[in-house]
Amino acid sequence: MTEPPEPIPTGRLGGQMAAAVGGLLARMRLTRLAERHDNRAVMGAFAFVNGCLAIAVMSAAALATGSPFVFPSLGPTAFLHFYTALAPAASPRNTFFGHLIGVGAGVLSLELFGLRDAGPALSTGMTVGRVAAVALSLGLTSGVMIWCGVPHPPAGATTMIISLGILTPTSHLVTLMVAVVMLTLQAFAINRLAGLPYPRWSPLPSGQAGSSGQAGAPSPGG
Repeated sequence: MTEPPEPIPTGRLGGQMAAAVGGLLARMRLTRLAERHDNRAVMGAFAFVNGCLAIAVMSAAALATGSPFVFPSLGPTAFLHFYTALAPAASPRNTFFGHLIGVGAGVLSLELFGLRDAGPALSTGMTVGRVAAVALSLGLTSGVMIWCGVPHPPAGATTMIISLGILTPTSHLVTLMVAVVMLTLQAFAINRLAGLPYPRWSPLPSGQAGSSGQAGAPSPGG
């Protein structure tokens, strides 16, 4: 009879970040680093490096293509991918469809209230129509994500950025979705390298996120 899989460690700071850090340090033969330094210091360093790397990749793409690949709502997505990598909300499916729903809801709200070409609220000021558009976009995003079973909290920021008129050109919206895919691929690569069973697409089955995939030994996902 096979032994039940050991639970993925969460560390003092919670989430699966501790397991990811442990897996990466083991692969690089640097486990003594974690033994010599405080857990908080090591976890913070991992978050710092991943945050810098995520923005560096997006910035490089922006410089190479001349398109804006750096969007505010991708920051919360990046943190979710590395702090609670195995949570359903951090899965590739939820990440992609969550932001896509946010984009659709934001654009629809602008169209319904005639604000598609009105400019950003930061310069034009808030109006009754703008307030209604923002409220509708956030409500739609929240509701549709739940109805479709793809909750991804950072998508709320995406839809507000659009309904506030900060991001409206179609080409920029397409670039946003490309950036979402790039960030998710980065999360897949790093988390799998660390030994976490980060899913290929759909969230892991209920219970598996906290009880499978020892750090350093990735298992199939999604």
